Amino acid sequence: MSEYSYPGRGGTRTPDAGSWYVRRGRIDRRTYWLHYALPLWAASVAAVWADIALGTAWYSGSYGYDGYYSYSAEASFSGGPITLLVSLLLFAPSISAAVTRLHDTGRSGWFLLWGLVPIAGPIVLFVVVGCLAGDPGRNQYDGAVRPARREPQLATW
Repeated sequence: MSEYSYPGRGGTRTPDAGSWYVRRGRIDRRTYWLHYALPLWAASVAAVWADIALGTAWYSGSYGYDGYYSYSAEASFSGGPITLLVSLLLFAPSISAAVTRLHDTGRSGWFLLWGLVPIAGPIVLFVVVGCLAGDPGRNQYDGAVRPARREPQLATW
């Protein structure tokens, strides 16, 4: 199976702008961070900024002073319509990128269920998806052979 596979016709073709989230197989850390994680994060930040700039963000805040050294503060931000729309549009690409990255480390997409475990789950996913190196050689998710990591060699004269 190639890196880009399309269901239905069984054929493959070169990637285009519409195939960003249908990637199959494996991706390495560099591809994950540069082509998925950072652009998804930037789009989310831009959506929040647009909601705040347009005044459509749903937020509230309060501050109180009750006398001698007694302060109270409260803030709440829950996005807005642009943030909601961007989150819905980016849901499939983010899941797809995480699953293909998990495939590179030899794990199933079901490993994403770790995200449901409070506190430790997101930490485990960050380490496995974002930090661990992929399996060299073949694994069960892609028949493509990945080159083994090259060790530094001493120069011989």
